[in-house]
Amino acid sequence: MALRPIHLLGSPILRQVSAAVGTVDATVRTLVQDLIDTMHADSGIGLAANQIGVASQVAVVEVEDGSEPIVLIDPVVTAREGRERGEEGCLSIPDLFGDIDRARHITFETTTLNNERVTLSAEGLEARAIQHEVDHLHGVLFIDHLSPLKRRMLLAKWKKARKGKTGYLKEVTAQDEPMAGR
Repeated sequence: MALRPIHLLGSPILRQVSAAVGTVDATVRTLVQDLIDTMHADSGIGLAANQIGVASQVAVVEVEDGSEPIVLIDPVVTAREGRERGEEGCLSIPDLFGDIDRARHITFETTTLNNERVTLSAEGLEARAIQHEVDHLHGVLFIDHLSPLKRRMLLAKWKKARKGKTGYLKEVTAQDEPMAGR
């Protein structure tokens, strides 16, 4: 188990477009496990590789405790249906939330840990989380989907919360018990 520091808003890697993985190897499999471990430790439901400082198109999503995490490697959303507004937050922008419109149902392609390209679908919170993580891989944050006024308000709260703090890394430590509602 390797817990990695999470890059916070302001870290340049969060705005980079991540590179395609291509072939899944032992390094990618280790990255996936580190993402899962870090996501669990920080009580998240999704985490992208650039959030832990790796600019590769890899992310994980797990919206229900105990379910098998969805591994996203070189993911592409191929279809979107319906619209739904819901609250989103981000492990890279702790304690800030905003209501975002996303597709209710999506179809997407991803590569498995066995190097197979598959097409899957998701809806509701799972679809929302996948879209959020795919955005990360393209340098887009949830705040980019807010109106300019709401984005300015959240950024002002962020700056106030960060006053006197330096750096763009948040250390993640193992928790004794997973938090409810992760």
